[in-house]
Amino acid sequence: MKPTSAEAPAFANATADRPAGKPRVVSGMRPTGKLHLGHLVGALDNWASLQDQYDCFYFVADWHALTSGYADTSELVENSYDMVADWIAGGLDPERSTIFVQSLVPEHAELFLLLSMVIPIPWLERVPTYKEQMQELSETDLSTLGFLGYPLLQTADVVIYNAHYVPVGEDQVAHLELSREIVRRFHNFYGQLFVEPKPLLTKFARLPGLDNRKMSKSYGNAIDLSDDAETVRKKVMQMYTDPKRIRADIPGTVEGNPVFMFHDAFNPNTAEVDDLKSRYREGKVGDVEVKKKLAAALNAHMDPIRARRAEVLAKPETLREILHEGSRKARTVAGETMERVRAAVKLVYR
Repeated sequence: MKPTSAEAPAFANATADRPAGKPRVVSGMRPTGKLHLGHLVGALDNWASLQDQYDCFYFVADWHALTSGYADTSELVENSYDMVADWIAGGLDPERSTIFVQSLVPEHAELFLLLSMVIPIPWLERVPTYKEQMQELSETDLSTLGFLGYPLLQTADVVIYNAHYVPVGEDQVAHLELSREIVRRFHNFYGQLFVEPKPLLTKFARLPGLDNRKMSKSYGNAIDLSDDAETVRKKVMQMYTDPKRIRADIPGTVEGNPVFMFHDAFNPNTAEVDDLKSRYREGKVGDVEVKKKLAAALNAHMDPIRARRAEVLAKPETLREILHEGSRKARTVAGETMERVRAAVKLVYR
């Protein structure tokens, strides 16, 4: 695990210059609710670790949230601020990264529109997650242009900043390859304009939820970054373990056991973890002891994140300034790109 918020520098100066010459990284998250530990190990820890080596642009993907959540936008802005508070609490530093809001940079939408002029619809219909989400979110009408075209918007989000890399999980590599194909097709018509982004694969496997399904807000099986210590303890005590182990003296399975996956991710006391695993396999330790020690390790890991989050939320004006200033910087970069694109498409009026 990477350093948590207690080791992150102050965020008062959100406009500090970035060192020149670093390759650029771009990524974003949809503000659809509370962030959880899956986001921490799957994205935030990785994002934070990239800040010294890369010129990082991280954005609130509020337009992407509309592709499936268009019917109720009442909490979108509030969720956005809350999410960015979690980002900073988890280690993002506005002095080393540009943190901004997608909808505050309308050039994203302009490039999305221009890309849509040349991309065949079948390219979008073949995206693996398109049909999957249509099935998973069957109660929502996703037969919209916005939902079909979200890969184009994702492409615009990245190439408008000439990003060299996008941090993704293995399941998202196909999306990025589609973006690269979209860039090539656009180049065929209008010449070389963008960098073809490459994937930066995340290093940690996906954490399961409390019930051993995918950790998700919609499943109600997540440990949120904003949970207090007692809530974390209660959730850990509910965690799925080895269903075949009905008594503590029955040898249990460690591999694929969510409790031990969490120990591996968050418990720095490897000797303790190894001892628990050994005794678990031999039927010499109960689930209660294993879970109590996990809860203690989790809370120790999350305490500095909670403290940092409280510090950020105590200064709402500074948080707003970070997002607006970051968006102004992002818009400057995006505007320069769009000047070149308009010239290439012959849409310059004098």
